[in-house]
Amino acid sequence: MNTAMKIKDSELLLVPGLGNASPDHWMSRWEAKMSTARRVVQDDWDRPRKDAWVSRVVEAVERAQKPVVLIGHSVGVLTIVHAAPLLNLEKLAAAFLVGASDWERPEMAEKVGDHGFTPVPRESLGFPGLMLASQNDHTCDISKAESWASDWGVNFGNSGEVGHYEPASGQGPWPEGMMAFAKFAMTLTGPVSRPAG
Repeated sequence: MNTAMKIKDSELLLVPGLGNASPDHWMSRWEAKMSTARRVVQDDWDRPRKDAWVSRVVEAVERAQKPVVLIGHSVGVLTIVHAAPLLNLEKLAAAFLVGASDWERPEMAEKVGDHGFTPVPRESLGFPGLMLASQNDHTCDISKAESWASDWGVNFGNSGEVGHYEPASGQGPWPEGMMAFAKFAMTLTGPVSRPAG
C-alpha cells in the first residue's frame, strides 16, 4: 500500500513569475519557512523568455536529491507546463500551480517582447498536479484556467476572489494556500513511475 510522502522528504522547487517573488510574497515566506524549499533563479526576472526559464527548471529538477514538488505562480506556471515534456519523471512527484497568467493575451508581447510562452501547451503534464485559480485574477480568466487544468490532467480549485495571489491582492502570507498545499501533499506518494517499455 502506498503511503503519503512527507514534505520533509521532498524537494520543493519554487518557480516565481514576472519580477520574482518579493519578500512579502507567499512564495518567499514558504522558502523561509520550509527547509526543503528553494527558488529556481532566473537571469532576467523582468523579461521572461520561455527557453531560458524552462532550462532553469529542468536543471533544478536534475540536481534534486529528493522527489520534487514544483510550485509555480503566474508565468511560473506556464514555465512548468512548457518544461513538462523535458522533465525527468523519476525525480518528479507533482506540481502545485497557482494563479496561472494568460500570456496568450496580446498585451503581454507588448509589455515584455517576444517571450515565447505562446501557444500554451494543451497536453497532459504526465504527473499529478493541482491548479488553483481566482475568480477576479486580472491576469487570467478563471474559465481559461479551468480549461488548461483539464487539458493538463491536473485537479482544479476555485479560490474565490483573491486577485492574483500576490501581496497587492492581500495575499502575502496566504494561509489558505498553505492549507491547500498541505492537503494536496497528503495525496502524494513519491516520484511518478515511468511506464514500462
